[in-house]
Amino acid sequence: MSTSVIPITAVPPVGKSRRKFSSYPLKARIGAIIVGVFVLLAIFGPYLAPFDPSATKNTQAYPVGPNWTHLLGTTAIGGDVLSQMLVGIRATVFVGLTAGVIATFLSVLVGVSSGFLGGASDEGLSLLTNAVLVLPALPLLVVILGYLPQASNLVTAFVLSVLGWPWGARVIRAQTLSLRRRDFVAAARETGESTWRIIVSEIIPNEVSLIAASFVGTVLYAILTSVALTFLGLGDLSNWSLGSMLYWSQNGNAITLGAWWWYLPPGLAVAFLGMGLVLLNFGLDELGNPRLRDATGQHKIAGHVWRPADPTPVVRDSDLVKRGLFTRGFAALRQGVRPVRSSVAKGDDVETTIKGNADG
Repeated sequence: MSTSVIPITAVPPVGKSRRKFSSYPLKARIGAIIVGVFVLLAIFGPYLAPFDPSATKNTQAYPVGPNWTHLLGTTAIGGDVLSQMLVGIRATVFVGLTAGVIATFLSVLVGVSSGFLGGASDEGLSLLTNAVLVLPALPLLVVILGYLPQASNLVTAFVLSVLGWPWGARVIRAQTLSLRRRDFVAAARETGESTWRIIVSEIIPNEVSLIAASFVGTVLYAILTSVALTFLGLGDLSNWSLGSMLYWSQNGNAITLGAWWWYLPPGLAVAFLGMGLVLLNFGLDELGNPRLRDATGQHKIAGHVWRPADPTPVVRDSDLVKRGLFTRGFAALRQGVRPVRSSVAKGDDVETTIKGNADG
C-alpha cells in the first residue's frame, strides 16, 4: 500500500500580542467567572439585600419556605435567608483574601530568600518552614480561637495566614533553587546587581504564575477552614458569614424541621466558591506549565481532533482533497518545503501520513 507525504507548516497567527480571554485554559476561564461573581457579590451584596439580615419576627414560631416576599425563605425567628447570604458572602471572601495576601507575602519572602541566599540562611529558614509545616493546623486553630472568644474576621484571617504560608514557601524555594543557576542570573551578578535587586527584578517575575497559584490555593484553604471553624462556634458569630449561617441553622434544627432553604443556599455558596477557586488554581498551573499546556492542546487535521500526545494521524487521500490539505502542501512548496508523493497503481488504497519533509 502506497503512502503520500504531505508537509504541513505551522504558521504562527499574526495579530495583537495581548491574549484574549478565550485563549486562556477552559478551567481558568470558568474559575475566574465563578470567583468574579462572588467578588462582585461581596462588594455589592450588602447593598442589594432586601431586608435587614438581623431583623427578626417574634410572632413567627417556624421557618417559612421560599416565596415572593422572601425568595430564599426565612429562619425560625423570621430572618431573611437571602439577605443574610448577601451580607455573609462579604465576610467570607474578606477572610479568604486577607489570609491569602498575608500568607502569600510570607511564602514569597521566606521561599525566595531561602532558595536564593543559600547557606546558613537557607538552613534556618527551611527549619522554620518545616517546623510550622508539621504543626497540626486545625487543632491548633481550635485552641487559639478558643482562647479568643468571638474573634473578629481579621483575627481569624491573621491566624489562618500564620499557619498557612509554609506550603507555598516550600514550592517557591524549590523553584528559586532552579532559577538561581540560570544564565540570566549569572549575567546580572556579573554586571554588579545587588542581591535584592536580582531577587525583585529577575527571580520573582519568573515565578508569577507559581505565586498566583499559591495565592489561590491559600485563599481556598482559608475560606474552607474559616467556614468550618465558624460552624463549630469558634469564629465571629456576631457578624453574618456563610459559616455563621450554617452554625445558626444547625442550632435551629433546620434539618429536623425540614427547612432546607435555611442551610442549603449557604452550603452551595461555599461549594461553588471552592469549586471556582480549584478550577482557577488548575488553570493557572496549566497556564504556567508548558507541558500541561501542550498536553491539553488539540488541533483538527482532516476533520480529526489530534492532540500532541496522540500517534501521528493517518487519513485517506480523499479526505485530504476534500478538506484542501493538498493546497497547503503546494503552499509549503513555495516556502521551500517539498511534498513527496509516491506513484500508486490504479485502484489501490491510498493513505496519507502527515509528515514534514525538508527540501534537500
